[in-house]
Amino acid sequence: MEVVILPGSRQIGKLAADAIEALLRHKPGAVLGLATGSSPLPVYDELALRHERDGLDFSSAHAFALDEYVGLPPGHPQSYREVITREFTNRVDIRPENVHTPDGSAEDIPAECRAYEERMQAVGGVDLQLLGVGTDGHIGFNEPGSSLASRTRIKTLIEQTRRDNARFFAGLAEVPHHVVTQGLGTILEARHVVLVATGAQKAPAVRNFVEWPVAAVCPASVLQFHPHATILVDEAAASSLKLADFYRHTYEHKPGWQGL
Repeated sequence: MEVVILPGSRQIGKLAADAIEALLRHKPGAVLGLATGSSPLPVYDELALRHERDGLDFSSAHAFALDEYVGLPPGHPQSYREVITREFTNRVDIRPENVHTPDGSAEDIPAECRAYEERMQAVGGVDLQLLGVGTDGHIGFNEPGSSLASRTRIKTLIEQTRRDNARFFAGLAEVPHHVVTQGLGTILEARHVVLVATGAQKAPAVRNFVEWPVAAVCPASVLQFHPHATILVDEAAASSLKLADFYRHTYEHKPGWQGL
């Protein structure tokens, strides 16, 4: 696990976009894993800018969303398919048929979960998975207590997550109780994971999953097992890290050829 501490979200967005751009230029048909929420927005803004300004090409790429609410009608503005479309995929030239999200309105949710895993495998698996992290350490919607080997499945949201997401809805009552999410085992199969966290409210979660033991109570801690996990945090999110100075020293002296 590599921890990179940067001044703010703008620098984080640029560094994450560097990794995605390098991947696409090396492998135009790369498979990207997309996250929602506020953390990845600077990354999407930077990628959209590079597409418009530099011609960064997404036309052969595939994208898979991490999760989707269960029970929202098609086209609901807060469904994650709509959010991904609005915040990112409509701003670049990725083909709409190459953008995949779980179907939270499927009649047979377990069958849809199995099919979603199969769709990812059919295009070779995820090359780079972008993640945020919740204040309780969840990634995707793998809430505390999730199996570290879990696959795509239906999950019940804890109330803290529903409260955190209520700002996107008219009120807490409108936030669904269930989601379909990629599992922790699924996420671990991505070849490169890039997790973005900003703000002091994320500092305890960052400390817990980076430096504390791996445990289901902090789902993001499973990334300690990943062979290529990059954690991009701002100074506020890094404020509780015991080894912050070491992480800064390591990144400042990183060989230029090593990349992210």
